[in-house]
Amino acid sequence: MLKGIHLTLMIGPAVPIPAPRAVLDALQSATITSAKDKAGFQLVFAADKGSTLLDVLLPAGYLDPITTRVILAVTLGGFPHVLMDGVVTRQELAPSSEPGQSTLTITGEDLSALMDLIEIKRPFPNMTDTLQGYAVLAPYMAFGVVPLVIPGFIPELPILTKKIKSQTGTDLDFLKKIASNNGFVFYVEPGPLPGQSIAYMGPNIRVPVPQPALNINMDAHTNVESLSFSLDGLAKETMLVTIGDPVTGRIPIPIPIPSVNIFQPPLGARPTPPLKMVYSRDAGGDDSAAFTVKKMLGRMLKGAANAITVSGSLDVLRYGHVLRSKAMVGVRGAGLAYDGLYYVDSVTHKIKRGEFKQSFQLSRDGLISLTPRVPT
Repeated sequence: MLKGIHLTLMIGPAVPIPAPRAVLDALQSATITSAKDKAGFQLVFAADKGSTLLDVLLPAGYLDPITTRVILAVTLGGFPHVLMDGVVTRQELAPSSEPGQSTLTITGEDLSALMDLIEIKRPFPNMTDTLQGYAVLAPYMAFGVVPLVIPGFIPELPILTKKIKSQTGTDLDFLKKIASNNGFVFYVEPGPLPGQSIAYMGPNIRVPVPQPALNINMDAHTNVESLSFSLDGLAKETMLVTIGDPVTGRIPIPIPIPSVNIFQPPLGARPTPPLKMVYSRDAGGDDSAAFTVKKMLGRMLKGAANAITVSGSLDVLRYGHVLRSKAMVGVRGAGLAYDGLYYVDSVTHKIKRGEFKQSFQLSRDGLISLTPRVPT
């Protein structure tokens, strides 16, 4: 595709294989978006009259929704980066009377889309949240999805004679519910090799090793096209959790939960103070002490929204690396207040012939970097 950068496209049912030449020749662009808990892709093909893709492959079910699996990977410097492993969910054909203007657009999501198809009702007697997570994810190992479920910090083993936990809804809804109850996140991350994915349920931990720094306004060292910073003073809030008094259990006592994240400490020396105070909106029939403590710990694990957000774009060939989400990256050249390390919240990969660009969203809390030097 570019000198030193190569795109690999694999398509097929269950186990995808390299796309045929007719499909590669028709491919005009690929867009992959990787966010905090979801990822999706969009492929645009030329659909000229009489093309093999339009007249042969499409009628034969080559790009049918759900049954068609798509893997997209780029090789940079001899190292493969799996950007997407998902399934097709939508087709859009736009015929045109102008020569070469007809397009076929394929849209899809990561493999978590397979977990959101069928609603299931089943019990989980005498099973902790961890065991429930592994039980739900076990069938998806057939698609190369390896489950990684971190045990909760306050494990609960329900007694069979008192309560039986059960699933109502799709597997994805149930997994997100378990994750939310423990203050965790759940997502499916593609890679590290094509055909492999990791279904992660655990604390929202970002990879501590920073990616190469994003440089702006540094002459020859500038490697990004644009960066814009925003500080929202109303982004953070203190949450109040109500518990019953220890004597009668009837008088509500509000307890403030600090607006911090245990696994994502502030990266700035001047954290933004929380200016809003809200009550917990959680509604449930379990008011036991263990449940209350679990809810409070979950709030601290989830943390609050970071007050500083950054939007930007870059050319991968100039940057020299593939920026990945759910990790950290340094910023240089923006000044004393905004230089430093940031969390990478989302990345959108935009690939065309002879072009590979990325747009991204970063965030952190606090001005003035705590790190004296940003890793290059």
